Amino acid sequence: MTTLRAVVLVEGNSDRVALHTLAARLGRDIAAEGIEVVAMGGITNTRAFASRYGPHGLGVPLAGLFDAAEEAKLRHGLAAAGLGAALEPDGLSGLGFYKCSADLEDELIRALGVEAVEAVIKAAGEARSLRLLAGMPAQRDWTREAVLRRFLGVRSGRKARYAALLVEALEPGRVPEPLAAVLARV
Repeated sequence: MTTLRAVVLVEGNSDRVALHTLAARLGRDIAAEGIEVVAMGGITNTRAFASRYGPHGLGVPLAGLFDAAEEAKLRHGLAAAGLGAALEPDGLSGLGFYKCSADLEDELIRALGVEAVEAVIKAAGEARSLRLLAGMPAQRDWTREAVLRRFLGVRSGRKARYAALLVEALEPGRVPEPLAAVLARV
């Protein structure tokens, strides 16, 4: 049995899949290293998970990813779990929590570029579904990036599936900073 060395708290399964996929690409078996990536089922569960694993629970070092819009909720959840440094201006990064500018999908789309993301979708056999979505009246005036983000989030399980596919498609020097930073931390 591997000793739990660190816990990475993430909002959902797609974040967990992306981190495991990236770690494997980098030649790391983070589970064997004693690193558990925990999908919390939403940022509002931060306090419960940080209490379980953090200083008032198992005492395991924590790290994580979060969406920019969820920063205040994360700060308060971590502080309520005994990590008061989360309330300081640079407290989150000091604790090992890294912000995605909008969300994970936005980071991956920007890192790859629209054409490369569309190529991944085509290779996955879903180009027709993307075209249909883009042609719907509500999306006709959207940017290609906005349509891609909607496409990735519209069907159950699609975010996680594409998290792996998009991370696999990344060029070595194009890994989004929040993903690279959290893996470097643990």
